[in-house]
Amino acid sequence: MNIPSKHFEKAVDQLSTLPGVGRRSALRLALDLFKRSEVEIADFTSALIDFKQKVLHCKSCGNMTDDPICAICANPKRDHGTICIVEDIRDVMAIESTSTYQGIYHVLGGIISPMDGIGPADLNIESLLLKLEKETVKEIIFALSPTMEGDTTNFYLFKKLQRFECLITSISRGIAVGSELQYADELTLGRSLQQRQVFQSGH
Repeated sequence: MNIPSKHFEKAVDQLSTLPGVGRRSALRLALDLFKRSEVEIADFTSALIDFKQKVLHCKSCGNMTDDPICAICANPKRDHGTICIVEDIRDVMAIESTSTYQGIYHVLGGIISPMDGIGPADLNIESLLLKLEKETVKEIIFALSPTMEGDTTNFYLFKKLQRFECLITSISRGIAVGSELQYADELTLGRSLQQRQVFQSGH
């Protein structure tokens, strides 16, 4: 594909680095941006820069936030004795959209995946253990996707958490095996949370 401008080609190259954006899609996006005014482009780039510089990870749970502590962790009306463990921020958004869960979260930032070179040390696990040592928690919910990697992460966490005096549960298998949590519909996800089961090591 011959692009007559090296500057335009650079923009296409950058857009094509985004997940799910192929070369043709990147070209279409770049052409749309090219048609926009300088003010619109300035607003667009400013939003991206602000996003990168100002969006934080919650110091308590790892969720996305504009403040050191996210709105969920800072809310005294939430049940701080119940912690739902999720893979990433998209899962927090998915569960919150069900309006069925009133506890707090802990975002791992991934799941154990040897094929991708991701081990326990790459995940946000140590901060969870420190939290459990300092605070009273009555229930921990495993809400990871029902995939081989999700199950592997559940088993690893279960071994780490057994020493704490709290109930360990997992969402029910209403979500199809092999599917990702954030793609489940709100009704199915809500039911899976409400019908959660005591986690068994051979679960």
